[in-house]
Amino acid sequence: MGVRQHIPTGLIGMVHLQALPGSPQYSGDLDNIEAAAIADAHSLISGGADAIMVENFGDVPFHKDEVPAITIAAMTRIVRAIVESSEIPVGVNVLRNDVNAALSIATATGAKFIRVNVHVGAMLTDQGVIEGKAAESLRLRNSLDSSIAILADIGVKHATAIHENWTIEQEAKDCWHRGLADALIISGSGTGVPTQIDDLRRVKNVVPDAPLIVGSGVNTSNATEYLEIATSLIAGTSLKVHSIVGNSVDVKRVLELVGMAKNTP
Repeated sequence: MGVRQHIPTGLIGMVHLQALPGSPQYSGDLDNIEAAAIADAHSLISGGADAIMVENFGDVPFHKDEVPAITIAAMTRIVRAIVESSEIPVGVNVLRNDVNAALSIATATGAKFIRVNVHVGAMLTDQGVIEGKAAESLRLRNSLDSSIAILADIGVKHATAIHENWTIEQEAKDCWHRGLADALIISGSGTGVPTQIDDLRRVKNVVPDAPLIVGSGVNTSNATEYLEIATSLIAGTSLKVHSIVGNSVDVKRVLELVGMAKNTP
């Protein structure tokens, strides 16, 4: 079944980077963008998060599967700064689906895991059709002699399966058994949209050994129920000031959600 890598458990807090150099909404001040990212990471750490995920959230519209060199350079700089100041694991997601960049950034910075939006199969997205490249990703990881964990989305948000008979059960089985992902992420239909508990159950039924991660819509009202099935929760929007995704991380919200998660049996 392949050697599975260690994955983060508990609460994975998001650091949503502002638009980076080369992006249409770039502010022109990379120092300020880095400082904001580090501040968000420190708020997550202070609030008790178990891991941090950094992604180029502000780079809309996203490149489909290969970002420019400047994006990789900027993310490497910021992720390294966060890794150096953090005692908890740090991960990388390069939107929309540049797995080579994510693996390379993680390797260069000491990050421990990456998120892959489309690992197997093909999805119709606002960037067009995105195809999974599990074969290339696993081989690149081997060539880098890396133990970076691959957290792969099932039915990724902001996307639709091309084949009408492509179910989350089939994708989960292929992603786990054939794509050799280290964990499976199940999300709602979009950023901040709650993940359906029934979707978690459906995936758990067909791949009971796979660690499951809730990928969107996590908050204090549903975290306990999610953790009855999932091993980890990714939270972004609900941890921001006023629950607005573009705002900074609110340490009080992190403390509240962590407290809820830690008290789950």
